[in-house]
Amino acid sequence: MKFGVVVFPGSNCDHDCYHVLKNVLGQDTHFVWHKEKDVSGYDCIVLPGGFSYGDYLRTGAIARFSPVMDAVKKHADKGKLVIGICNGFQVLLEAGLLPGAMLRNESLKFVCKYVTLRVESTDSPFTRSLTNPVEVHGRAPLLRLPIAHGEGNYFADEATIQELNQNAQILVRYVDEKGDTTKIANPNGSLENIAGICNKNRNVFGLMPHPERAAEAELGSTDGLKIFESIMKTHKN
Repeated sequence: MKFGVVVFPGSNCDHDCYHVLKNVLGQDTHFVWHKEKDVSGYDCIVLPGGFSYGDYLRTGAIARFSPVMDAVKKHADKGKLVIGICNGFQVLLEAGLLPGAMLRNESLKFVCKYVTLRVESTDSPFTRSLTNPVEVHGRAPLLRLPIAHGEGNYFADEATIQELNQNAQILVRYVDEKGDTTKIANPNGSLENIAGICNKNRNVFGLMPHPERAAEAELGSTDGLKIFESIMKTHKN
């Protein structure tokens, strides 16, 4: 499978994503400079975390105008896969590839820690490898991934939230170790503990936690591999 990792000025998780995809999972992986206008040769585009353009104005607000984003939109319109991680999620929101917006964390502080996620739907290219999970209290599988952001407070109007729920577009939520959605388990004030969503066609996924930082045992968790393995499994099928 061929992955393209987009590099914006200010990106700082691009090499992390490249390392996991290329060296850990052995996939054909390339960096894609933000001025590129054609990404048609890739199966999956990754928008990594970091601080694109220094996060001036709003997170992702300037990156959405990079030439590569027009190519990413065309890529998504063809049904190909796009995953935005942290800042990449913010860019997808600003570019209109996903609904909603990001606000500053409720605490007004940058939060960096491991969190627990509940997978709400395995009907997506990004969660498909979790179809036979070990259930917790009859619920969906849990993932342990790190977050590192100051603006991860997901917000959308009531109609959008309702639609996301009806279409099972909310793929992951922040939960406690028992798998319950509690206020304490919510690290940023995100509506309904939302940690990641997909589009209606289910080929574009944005999430605030970093799966690439939980892909080797030395880092404390390998749960992030399950997301990338799901993408690879989808491509094979």
